[in-house]
Amino acid sequence: MSISTTVKSIQDIMRKDVGVDGDAQRIGQLVWMLFLKIYDDREKEWETFDDDYRSPLPEHLRWRNWAADPEGDTGEKLKAFVDNTLFPGLQNLQAQGNDYRGLVIRNVFEDAYNYMKSGQLLRQVINKIQDGVDFNKSSERHELGDLYEQILKDLQSAGNAGEFYTPRAVTEFMVNRVDPKLDETVMDPACGTGGFLTGAIEHKRRNYVQTPQDEETIASTIHGIEKKPLPHLLATTNLILHGIDTPSQIKHDNALSYPLISWGPKHRVDTIIANPPFGGMEEDGVEDNFPQAFRTRETADLFLTLFLQLLKKGGRAAVVLPDGFLFGEGMKTRLKEKLLEECNLHTIVRLPNGVFNPYTGIKTNLMFFTKGQPTETVWYYEHPYPEGYKNYSKTKPMRFEEFQTEIDWWGTEADGFAARVETEQAWKVSIDEIRARNYNLDIKNPFQIEEEIHDPDELLARYEQQQAEMQALRDELKTILGEALAPKDESEQARRSA
Repeated sequence: MSISTTVKSIQDIMRKDVGVDGDAQRIGQLVWMLFLKIYDDREKEWETFDDDYRSPLPEHLRWRNWAADPEGDTGEKLKAFVDNTLFPGLQNLQAQGNDYRGLVIRNVFEDAYNYMKSGQLLRQVINKIQDGVDFNKSSERHELGDLYEQILKDLQSAGNAGEFYTPRAVTEFMVNRVDPKLDETVMDPACGTGGFLTGAIEHKRRNYVQTPQDEETIASTIHGIEKKPLPHLLATTNLILHGIDTPSQIKHDNALSYPLISWGPKHRVDTIIANPPFGGMEEDGVEDNFPQAFRTRETADLFLTLFLQLLKKGGRAAVVLPDGFLFGEGMKTRLKEKLLEECNLHTIVRLPNGVFNPYTGIKTNLMFFTKGQPTETVWYYEHPYPEGYKNYSKTKPMRFEEFQTEIDWWGTEADGFAARVETEQAWKVSIDEIRARNYNLDIKNPFQIEEEIHDPDELLARYEQQQAEMQALRDELKTILGEALAPKDESEQARRSA
């Protein structure tokens, strides 16, 4: 039985359990069990090559000792063990000297949860995983990687969990253009399921790894932070699947919860590749970690402010941001001015509708910049749909090959992108014009005249897109008004309450 068939049968079993509600919980339930099985497979490999290997897990918590026997505990006894022994034990693991693997596992399970209520169904799922997944079989390792990618794609239809998945084509293109070298640090402070980090790992392997020592270098250069438990669990498992045996640099934390000035020189990184969550609001008080001029509760704006702080001089970044950032005013204007003064914002790739469907219909942009020199010219590239496409969908997703025209056009920053030329898709705007527009970066393609559309499906799609954009603007306006009207101190709040 193939791994994909195994997982489908597992999901069918979970649907019978009254405790598992919806796709997001099914994915979370599946992944913590996959993590323990994959980790056990890796430990078997480490034990083969290292006689001194010592597991960070107590013997009774290792998969082989509580899950591997198909005739082992089931029913209430199994559920009681998982709820009362396994999870508390994993959530209280400690480092052993300089070995931090226990802390990695503890962080993975810190907020994980066993949703299943039936011990019998839980045993059926465990047996399916035990029989159907063997990470040490080379024939299955690649299939498991492909399956994991499909699990991540499934997040797009799993309610709010979709925010953590960036289409593979987009991550691959962004990593390709930033081109992190072997020893350059790669950071994603809102790493979600780890797509940009695993993309950077594979990019380094393809282009720069030549020795076993180079592999060790990769592991030490990958850094990520994710505050929510499910994507953090997915990211850690994702890195293990990509050969990072102890992904200790993936922190379960909120990067915005620290004062901006606390990110000092020792935290500077060479590259940042990220898709910060947009349209969301941070918890009360987080904005106070930032200078007055850049305070907001809009998550994406706070993250961009943090990115500017984290980059080294000469550091490079690629960031996904919505159209609302390009034309936004107030704090967004000040942030864009800071970005253009401190960095060379050399390229904005404008993506078409539907790239992030069904999670969001909001139009997005890929912004590429380098810290250390002010912007003189911003180049825009409008990414077209492939021939015959009117939108992207689950069956017609964006493909990396579509970006080949951008790659061929790109040129190099070393010579100021001298080889770039304006085309029907590409145009440039001077910093003087941007200042005259009060830093409004929402600049339309001057070479394209909007054609009149008569196709009903396309008109409906455009209407739905406009409605989504209007709702996003309404939400942003509510946020701005909420910030403006928010009580400034406790006495003001008391006066309003009275």
